Amino acid sequence: MAIRIKARNNESPEQMMRRFKKLIEKEGLTKEIKRKEFYEKPSERRRRAARKAESRRAKER
Repeated sequence: MAIRIKARNNESPEQMMRRFKKLIEKEGLTKEIKRKEFYEKPSERRRRAARKAESRRAKER
């Protein structure tokens, strides 16, 4: 999925970059890239998913 940003009226390149970074963060792409940067064993992946599920259950209580 390509994320495209069009310049708004009188928008500086810095503002465009800020908007682009916010969109990427919102989509979760930065976390995904960091997670896929190194190989993760399947057992570690399951362990991480279990910890995440446990924290979700703790928040519900």
